[in-house]
Amino acid sequence: MLKNKKIIVGAVLLGISALFLNSCGRWRIKNTNSQGTNIICFGDSITFGHGAKPGEDYPSLLAKMTRFSIVNAGIDNDTSEEGLKRIDSDILARSPLLVIIEFGGNDFLRKCPLQQTVKNVGDMIDRIQAAGAMVALFDISAGLILSEYRQAYRNIAMEKGAIFIPGALAGIFTNPDLKSDFIHPNALGYKAIVHRVYRSVIPYLNQNAINRDFKKKLSSSK
Repeated sequence: MLKNKKIIVGAVLLGISALFLNSCGRWRIKNTNSQGTNIICFGDSITFGHGAKPGEDYPSLLAKMTRFSIVNAGIDNDTSEEGLKRIDSDILARSPLLVIIEFGGNDFLRKCPLQQTVKNVGDMIDRIQAAGAMVALFDISAGLILSEYRQAYRNIAMEKGAIFIPGALAGIFTNPDLKSDFIHPNALGYKAIVHRVYRSVIPYLNQNAINRDFKKKLSSSK
């Protein structure tokens, strides 16, 4: 009887969580029932942590803020095309629960057409979601800087059911106190980034935890 009550409570919490997320003006996110074990931060120098000491990059800071295992799969100077080539080894082989994609800055610097970057990012999302993981897409714009990427990335996140992380770099490019050079954040800049990432992904990580707990209780009651 007690087990049945716990299952009912779990079902109610699961329903409330789903209702809350859907009522926040968000779209339905795919794979919130992901069975993966790692959060993988996938990107270029911003993910890698260029401009900060080891442990000051945003993936390391995110690991301290959550109970999840975090993998930093950021590579300096990587483009979306180069990132797409390492999906199998750096993402799919690492039991992804959630993959945070951050690409586009180097595409812009190398004059890669926006449409091609969006296609590459879309292909990344498709392959990761097909493997059963959630995806979050990092907004690389900052105010008027790379503003064309903001709407394009938001559209593709909505189309494919990925989490969108808006304004992740807002106020950093224009604030020397938050930068290590002309482009890259410093330790303080990465602290600002990680709080924005955390706020965007934690509701879905919590929903995933509720899903798993409910399934575990359901299985143990049989």
